[in-house]
Amino acid sequence: MTQIVVGENEGLESALRRFKRQVSKAGIMPDVRKHRHFETPLEKNKRKAKAIANSKRYKKRFRS
Repeated sequence: MTQIVVGENEGLESALRRFKRQVSKAGIMPDVRKHRHFETPLEKNKRKAKAIANSKRYKKRFRS
């Protein structure tokens, strides 16, 4: 859970900037994007297979 304490004389812009920085450091946004919609098991397997096929190790293995 990410939270910040806004100082008494702190502006809204600087508090929002600090919050965004903490959210990005915690890695919350990729997790939110991943859980944005339901993914069927078939779609999940396709996504993982595509990631493996695009990996450097996989390409290097089948290079001639």
